[in-house]
Amino acid sequence: MRKTSNQRGDILPAILIISTAFIMVIYGLLFILTLQFDFAERQTAGELAIDIAEAGVNYYRWHLAHDPEDFADGTGVEGQTYEHDYLDPQGASVGNFSLEIISPSQGSSIVTIRSTGSSNNYPNVTRTIEAKYGRRSFAEFSFISNASTWYGTNITVNGKVHSNNGVRMDGRNTSLVTSSQETYTCGSETGCYGQSSCNSPCSWSSSTATCSCPGVWGGGPDSGLWQYPATQFYFENVSFDFGQMQDDADTDGLWLPTSDYAGYHLLFLSNGTVRVYEVTSTNYYNGYDSSDGCQRRYQRIVNESLIGTYNVSDVPIIFAEDYLWVEGTVRGRVTVVAAGFPVETSVVDIWIPNNILYTTNDGSDVLGLIAQRDIYFARTVPENFQINAVLFAQGGHVIRHSYSSSCGGSSTHNVKDALTIVGSVISSTKPYWNWGSGPTSGFITRTVTYDPNVLYNPPPYFPTSGEYEFISWSEE
Repeated sequence: MRKTSNQRGDILPAILIISTAFIMVIYGLLFILTLQFDFAERQTAGELAIDIAEAGVNYYRWHLAHDPEDFADGTGVEGQTYEHDYLDPQGASVGNFSLEIISPSQGSSIVTIRSTGSSNNYPNVTRTIEAKYGRRSFAEFSFISNASTWYGTNITVNGKVHSNNGVRMDGRNTSLVTSSQETYTCGSETGCYGQSSCNSPCSWSSSTATCSCPGVWGGGPDSGLWQYPATQFYFENVSFDFGQMQDDADTDGLWLPTSDYAGYHLLFLSNGTVRVYEVTSTNYYNGYDSSDGCQRRYQRIVNESLIGTYNVSDVPIIFAEDYLWVEGTVRGRVTVVAAGFPVETSVVDIWIPNNILYTTNDGSDVLGLIAQRDIYFARTVPENFQINAVLFAQGGHVIRHSYSSSCGGSSTHNVKDALTIVGSVISSTKPYWNWGSGPTSGFITRTVTYDPNVLYNPPPYFPTSGEYEFISWSEE
């Protein structure tokens, strides 16, 4: 009897199973390859997107270089999103960037540029960059003067020093000391009293009876940081528009008109307020200044009446058309101005009778003091006298008078232990506060330290200069 076989039918299911598995593996591999290809494309698109976003930042930096006050991308309307195509070298669009421009807040020069980039092939793949740029303020120096200056022994200056004339540095300096002059004629203001005191590196000219010294010289140990000649600092470029500042104070701050008495007293409090008094009577100490000799200096407040208490946040500028006394602990950002009208013939000064401090040192507290003429340190300042502020004597100088016996003074309050200034001293003529050796009047030790917080965030209404400089870059 003959038998038949069904082996072919038995093999067919196995072939189908193997084929199906093979096809699934192939499709799986193709799917993985597709995902990897798409991922690679998206990575490439992401890299292109961040390049486009960075191009947006660079574009607006260029825009600010040509129009530093325009924060609306030429549209005249701030606060919008500004769209731009990104073109390849042949002029074809390959993507776009959108810009958000955050203009500087009051008292700041920092502009924030937020740029979001994407490519045309993958418009949903975006990258965003936030960059900050700022313009330097004139408060980047510890000292700036239009006249020759002398920094004696026992002074330490932590910050840049500049004079448009000569500098004698006998103290310590931890940053650059610069002069606009290759050489200058040294007089008594920097310790040259004739041929007998005109010593090396200075030289005496018999024909002109003058002592010529290098732009920067002296006995200080840090001469490697002395540079001359350097670029001149033009004080006329930072002359304040007192008329405009008065208008701004009247509308956005506090305006104090000419007093019927002696002026005004501002007492800053650590709770973020300032008390304003009208000074109704004063008394004097005899004090000597090289510009006008021995005079009665009416600096002692005898009587005053309270005008009001104000939040510093509500009065970012205080403008007084009279003499001012300023002291206390500042919380907030504010500029105080003392100036009279007409500007050409008026002279108004600021007295500092006590410490001026900040509640914090992170830049949120800033005080600018602008005097039309002089800023004076009073006779009865504390033994360890501290000022946190940017001091600007536009037409005069920042000084403490001599209160020695030669001007009718006594030994009380003549000499104080220490002076510490954190901020800047900007003075048209020579700033000084020590007299004689020892000294006979002044401060035994002096330390002046530049405040880095005011480089791009100066006190409100303080001027800035130069082009916008890079501060920070981050990806969101």
